[in-house]
Amino acid sequence: MAGNEFNSLRILIADDNESDRIILKGIVTKEGHEVVQAKDGEEALKQYRDTRPDLILLDVIMPGLNGIEVAKEVRRTSLADEYVPIIFLTSLVDPKALAECLESGGDDFLSKPYSRTILKAKIKAFGRMRNMQEKLRDHNRQMLIEQQVAKTIFDNVAHAGCLGMSNISYSLSPLSVFNGDTVLAERKPDGGMHLFLGDFTGHGLPAAIGAMPLAEIFYGMTAKGFSTEEVLREMNSKLNDILPTGVFCCGCFIAMDFYENIATIWVGGLPDVVCFRAEERSIDILPSENLPLGILSAEQFSPKFTELRMSAEDELFVWSDGIIEARNSENEFFGEDRLFECFTHEVQGSMFQRILNSVEEFVGQAGAEDDITLLSVKMADIDEIGLPDFNSKRGSLGGPLDWSFSYTLRHLSLKEFNPLPVVLSIITEVEGLRSLSGQLYTLIAELYSNALEHGVLNLSSSLKASPEGFEKYYLERESRLDSMTDGSVTIHVHHEPLGTGGRLTLTIDDSGKGFDHKKVTEAARSDADYCGRGIPLVKGISKDIHYNESGNSVTAYLEWPQEK
Repeated sequence: MAGNEFNSLRILIADDNESDRIILKGIVTKEGHEVVQAKDGEEALKQYRDTRPDLILLDVIMPGLNGIEVAKEVRRTSLADEYVPIIFLTSLVDPKALAECLESGGDDFLSKPYSRTILKAKIKAFGRMRNMQEKLRDHNRQMLIEQQVAKTIFDNVAHAGCLGMSNISYSLSPLSVFNGDTVLAERKPDGGMHLFLGDFTGHGLPAAIGAMPLAEIFYGMTAKGFSTEEVLREMNSKLNDILPTGVFCCGCFIAMDFYENIATIWVGGLPDVVCFRAEERSIDILPSENLPLGILSAEQFSPKFTELRMSAEDELFVWSDGIIEARNSENEFFGEDRLFECFTHEVQGSMFQRILNSVEEFVGQAGAEDDITLLSVKMADIDEIGLPDFNSKRGSLGGPLDWSFSYTLRHLSLKEFNPLPVVLSIITEVEGLRSLSGQLYTLIAELYSNALEHGVLNLSSSLKASPEGFEKYYLERESRLDSMTDGSVTIHVHHEPLGTGGRLTLTIDDSGKGFDHKKVTEAARSDADYCGRGIPLVKGISKDIHYNESGNSVTAYLEWPQEK
């Protein structure tokens, strides 16, 4: 290959007339270029393959392969990013013959007899074009490298959660390196799960950029135990702040409760969500009832949710509009009717894969015009999947080790505020406790709920002895919260280093009258008339637990690393 300098090119001269080759070689070498010669079409192709010239001067009429056939073969075998200008040497004047030269891959003509001035000008012009093409190729190569690095960072941020769990299936097929669609999934500290499918306006990098802050909020707040609505509100607020006018994110947010087998679903701007009932082989359709994220301000944003009770094999399906709007070679849309038909027939294997195969078969050779994304999730057994393990990649002894704090919530805060994410966030600054986030959240949530509901509000667990009782219990809870004019709950947390780990002491006091904790404990041991997870759950998580005499203060101890 010739050097990259603008005034030094390797030029292949292919002409069966020796005198013409000598004339051309003299002109070209005098301008400082290197010359490679060929006396016929076969030799021209061999020299092209062996020397990879920067420019070809090609006679149209030669024995064996003529110039037009040589040009076609050069274009067929040239590298994807290689540009080799071809100037035809010809005495032809017929317009059709000249047009055939250009259609075969030629770039220009040089008429016989040769003009030194015109030849020099043409070589310089194509030299400039080739130099520009090389610069563009280098720039494009560097841009692709940077895009791949950026995509690695993007994937590490956007796909950092639990998408690999067995009850989740997803497929992302971007039109470019980056995807305007995004799929997120993360376990909640209480054992549940948040999932989100988003479809940003547009394609590629501009559409994908919005997924970075979205993912950071989603993963961070979910892992700290914030509620579904709190996470969704923060995501909307962030996008409303950073996205330009006309850019937004259609999405579906799903919260899976593996204890109650309930899915809570928010749909904003995406196509209908489907819940496939495996036993009945029927579907529930959930239409969008909300605007996309990023359009409304924080004050205007008021999300509407739908709750679905799901059986073990029931499956939620969410997709971007790229599936519905996929078109075949006859310009027909795949559409909702074809999509819903996928659920009506018996299918061996995965319903998820059936949908993807149907879209692929329909589109055929036409190719996708939009990002095509599909997500499905099944209800899981909490006893099988267990609590989440939020492992830290830093050392287990990192973070604060010897500290205490107290946090008191009075009646106005007790009505509206959930302190668990704040408390958990502080506790898990201790790196060794990060992997115990799920257990910690469950422990704090249970003790705090008991303090608020049975202590401050004086509610009786006996109400929850039946499904009807559960409903009555929570209606009464809301009523007493609304009418509450005093009361408080205080959370005390103390942590101290202990060998290669530490010891966490959690005390929760409430302003209630207390209860007979000895009686409740005995009832729990005998399973007699006992409701909820309560004390046995707390005892299973903590190393030790004890109440004060009146029962309105409880202390639990947890040590790490835990014995296996």
